[in-house]
Amino acid sequence: MARQGMDAVVAAEDRAAPSRRPPERDTAGTAEASEAMTTTKEPDGPTALRMVLGAQLRRLREAGGVSRSEAARAIRATESKISRLELGRSGFKQRDVADLLTLFGVASADERENLLALARRASMPGWWQQYSDVIPSWLELYVGLEEDASMIRTYEVQFIHGLLQTADYTRAVIGLRHGEDEHDEIERRVQLRLRRQRILSRRTPRLWAVIDEAALRRPLGGREVMRAQLRHLIEVTDLPTVTLQIVPFHVGGHPAAGGAFTVLRFAHPEILDMVYLEQVNSALYLDKRSEVENYKQIMNELCVLAAPPGETCDILNGILRDL
Repeated sequence: MARQGMDAVVAAEDRAAPSRRPPERDTAGTAEASEAMTTTKEPDGPTALRMVLGAQLRRLREAGGVSRSEAARAIRATESKISRLELGRSGFKQRDVADLLTLFGVASADERENLLALARRASMPGWWQQYSDVIPSWLELYVGLEEDASMIRTYEVQFIHGLLQTADYTRAVIGLRHGEDEHDEIERRVQLRLRRQRILSRRTPRLWAVIDEAALRRPLGGREVMRAQLRHLIEVTDLPTVTLQIVPFHVGGHPAAGGAFTVLRFAHPEILDMVYLEQVNSALYLDKRSEVENYKQIMNELCVLAAPPGETCDILNGILRDL
């Protein structure tokens, strides 16, 4: 693998993803900790807002010298709930946030109201909750994170990524596991996936997708459905927020032999970059720095091994001719 090629990929990613400055640990007191939190624009979606609020409450707790067990007693909860709150994996009640702020020594009315307002916004339902009848809880978290990511880097080997699928291709994919469901339920699942695709018309996130040639030659839904899907991929390469690369068969083995994965990057310093690994009936969310950096390295190596983005349309047209 050429060092020059790897450097070019890393530089391209840095240009595409907004810069973020990690928050500094403040131990001087809760007032200083609260002031440091107001310098970065907050995300819009409730999932990301929960993570921002959780991180801010954790910093206030640590600055105030309060243990998790003490915080748990203050809101009549368990330490595990405090952990979930600080990770943004659980919803916030106004009363709990108010009690925790009192425990942490946050006395300023303005500071308290800002954090309570953040808690109210984090409790608002996301658009995806209208699809609660067809979206499992393990996927709901991902959809919420997808909304506020600054960059989505993904590798797919079996299917076209959901953000790039046509409606007919989506129906074919959903039919593999839900073929016996009622027609209306299948259509709800299709609508959910298509609704997610609206983020591609925004300035962020940027989508950098690497697709194995096998996924492009697997004729899901039949010949015409697959031809329409390939034409759609050619069209989306014109979007300024989308970069699409293909790993041709002739590359042989590569570092991502373990399967598909997605790396989510966030501009807000309170939200850690994350790796999403989807399984049959569940998903893994990895946010430990060492794990995330490992997947970022694999993704960078894939981008070097894959055909350059400028060759994507020629490859897709070649596959179209073969169908």
